[in-house]
Amino acid sequence: MIGLPDFPWDRLVPYKERALAHPGGIVDLSVGTPVDPVPAVAREALAGAADSPGYPLTHGTERLRASAAGWLARRHGVTVDPADVLPTIGSKELVAWLPTLLGVGPGDRVVIPSLAYPTYDVGARIAGATPHASDGLLGLGPERAPLVWVNSPSNPTGRVLPAEHLRKVVAWARERGSVVASDECYIELGWEEQPVSILHPDVCGGSHEGLLAVHSLSKRSNLAGYRAAFVTGDPALVKRLLEVRKHAGMIMPAPVQAAMAAALDDDRHAADQRELYGARRALLRPALEKAGWRVEHSTAGLYLWATDDRNCWDQVDALAKIGILVAPGDFYGQAGASHIRIAMTASDERINAAVLRLQ
Repeated sequence: MIGLPDFPWDRLVPYKERALAHPGGIVDLSVGTPVDPVPAVAREALAGAADSPGYPLTHGTERLRASAAGWLARRHGVTVDPADVLPTIGSKELVAWLPTLLGVGPGDRVVIPSLAYPTYDVGARIAGATPHASDGLLGLGPERAPLVWVNSPSNPTGRVLPAEHLRKVVAWARERGSVVASDECYIELGWEEQPVSILHPDVCGGSHEGLLAVHSLSKRSNLAGYRAAFVTGDPALVKRLLEVRKHAGMIMPAPVQAAMAAALDDDRHAADQRELYGARRALLRPALEKAGWRVEHSTAGLYLWATDDRNCWDQVDALAKIGILVAPGDFYGQAGASHIRIAMTASDERINAAVLRLQ
C-alpha cells in the first residue's frame, strides 16, 4: 500500500471553529451531506423489512436489482440486465476498494481526474497502485493503466462531460484493455446541462464491455445514512466483483435493500428534492457573484465551484469570518488551489442566512 495522505477535513477544523463563533451560528456549506428528511416511501419500506434475521444476499434481492435496472431505463435511457446490478455499501466504499477488487496493484496506474473526489486517489494507494491525475489520456505513455475513473457531473466542479468526450475515453480504454469506471452519483442533478451515463448507447455503442457505472441514492433520495448505492455495467466485471465481495462479506443490510428498492421505484420524491436544491442554488449563486466570486463550470451537481482569484484558504478564511464554512479547492487536487467548493446541502433557513451575510 502506498502511503495514504492525511485526512483533509482535519485541516478545516480551525475555520469551522471560527464560523461557529458567529453570533448567528454557522452556515456549513463544506460537506455535501443531506439535511432534508428521508422520503416516507423509503422509511416505510425500511420498517417493513425490519424483521430480517437471516443473512442477506451480497447480490441483493431480485426486487432491488429490478428496481435499479428499471430506474436506469426510465430515467437515463440505459438498459442493463438486473443480474448485472450489484448493491454496494454506499458509493465511497466501492470507489475506495474497486482497484483492489479488480486486481490492480503495484506498477499499475489508476487514472483519475485532475480535480477529483479524494477517494479515487486513496483507492489507488490502498491497492498499491499509482494514482495519475489527468484530464487527457494521450500523455500516459506505454505504462499500464488498467483503471480509468471519470466523474460526471463532477465533484467538486459540477462539470458535465459530453457524450463525445466520454466516447473518446471509452475508445481509448478499449484499445488498451482498460476498465472505465464512471462515478455518476449526481447524474439526476443536471441544471444547465444534462449528464449522460457512460452506459448510454450514444456513448458506448450499445456494448458495456469494460465499463462500470456507480450510482448512489445519498443525494437523490437523502439516503446517505443508509449507505445505499450500486454498480452495474460489463456483466463479466460485475460477476468478478460479486465473487470477491461474497468472500469479503461486503453485504448491504436487508432492510436497506428494501428501502433502496422503494426509493428507486419512486420518482416523485426525487423530483421534489431536486426542486429544493434548484431553489437553493438560485439564491446562493447570485449572492456569491455579487460578493465578488466567479462561479465556474457548475452546470450540474450539488456544488458551486467558485473563485475570487485568491488562494483557496484565504477565501475559506474570509467566509468563515462571516460564519460560512466552505471547502478549499486544494482538497480536490492542486488544480483547485485558487477555488472553493460550496455545497447546497443546507436548510432553506441556513441558505437564506448565508445570502444575507454575503450582502
